[in-house]
Amino acid sequence: MAWNIGANDVANAMGTSVGSRALTLKRAVIIAAFLEFSGAFFVGSHVSETIQSGIVDPHIFQAEPMIFALGMIGALFATGLWLQIASFNGLPVSTTHAIVGAVLGFGAVVGGLHAVYWMEIVQIALSWVISPVLSGILSYILFTMLQKQIFYSFNPLKRTKRLAPYLVFFCFLVITLSVLFDGLKNLNLDLSFPLALFYASLVGLFFSVISRILLRKLPVKAFEAHGYESPHQVIALRKAQKHLLRLKLSSKGDTNDKASSLLREVEALKREVQGKVNYDDKESLLAPVEKIFVYLQIISASLVAFAHGANDVANAIGPVAAVINVLHTNVIPNSSVVPYWLLILGGIGIVIGLATWGWRVIETVGKRITELTPTRGFCAEFGAALTILLATKMGLPISTTHALVGAVLGVGFARGLKALNLKTLRDIALSWVITIPVCAVMSIIIFYILKAFLIG
Repeated sequence: MAWNIGANDVANAMGTSVGSRALTLKRAVIIAAFLEFSGAFFVGSHVSETIQSGIVDPHIFQAEPMIFALGMIGALFATGLWLQIASFNGLPVSTTHAIVGAVLGFGAVVGGLHAVYWMEIVQIALSWVISPVLSGILSYILFTMLQKQIFYSFNPLKRTKRLAPYLVFFCFLVITLSVLFDGLKNLNLDLSFPLALFYASLVGLFFSVISRILLRKLPVKAFEAHGYESPHQVIALRKAQKHLLRLKLSSKGDTNDKASSLLREVEALKREVQGKVNYDDKESLLAPVEKIFVYLQIISASLVAFAHGANDVANAIGPVAAVINVLHTNVIPNSSVVPYWLLILGGIGIVIGLATWGWRVIETVGKRITELTPTRGFCAEFGAALTILLATKMGLPISTTHALVGAVLGVGFARGLKALNLKTLRDIALSWVITIPVCAVMSIIIFYILKAFLIG
């Protein structure tokens, strides 16, 4: 189970950084492994509620605790097996949804359909829509704003130096707030939202000031074209084309005719200039901008990895702790103490999974959905982090996997439908839909096999 969490959940969180070339695969694995393990071991949950408590009625197992233990083992086995199939095919799926489906399967068989908390299942299913749509919209808005404010300006680097400290502030504000508000409960730091917001603002302000100092040392060089044509001219012509199109659509008569004529001339001139521009110059113009966003993306990806380890990893091995407790006491607990050795075992499994099959999901998220750059990757990471924070604050069901994939989709959509790989998106969507029913069926089958061999 932990091996496949590393291969799927953790890998898709680092996919944008690798896809944008902000990090090499080797460095992404090292950073994610260290932060995920640290988050799980030092901040992760040492007291985990049993997974079935919010999905099926726990009282149905009280008479036969061993049935519960076998059911949880079957659920973990089914979840791990499905994640392995998904990871092998490079499909990012939700670990939470997988284990929910598995517990649902054996719980419904043992206790009947009436024992299932169906409203909880409906809420979880809603996250299929809420997570990717919300993160996609936020990432789309953020990337569109960066395009207008930076890429279409006459001096992108100068504009980036001006805007970067504000982006640093909001980046650290959002991610620190998500950690303080929901990620440190296990250290008994149950901060109120206003207090968490205050501390997060101080952290954001501190790093914003640091970034402003560092950026001042970065020289701003004006773009020097090697000919009469330059990328700036193409950008200016695109803007003129857009404004003339608006004039044409909103006018009639002579004004409309003149606008149409001018629009044709501008389009022809744009094609002519675009054909003469040396696009290596354009790349060199934007290279310093992308380099600044490399650091922003690495920071956001690292904090998301740490928060994921703190929140999700220990909960994933919580069912194992519940089974161990049943075997020792023959009583089904409402909560189980997660021993340190189990946290270490889970952390090691995650690192191995990320280092072995993690590249498969990283490749899908980072390269197969849409082409990513550091700016696009940062927008995707930040949009996903903001979605997770908003959903947590509003009490909405959320999937980290779905949020990240939706964010990448939103960034790609900002560049047009042609920028998206629709075949990959279809495969991912299908894997999301079938996760719960497939895990439910597999869990039932494995449960009965275990029951037949161990109980009879």
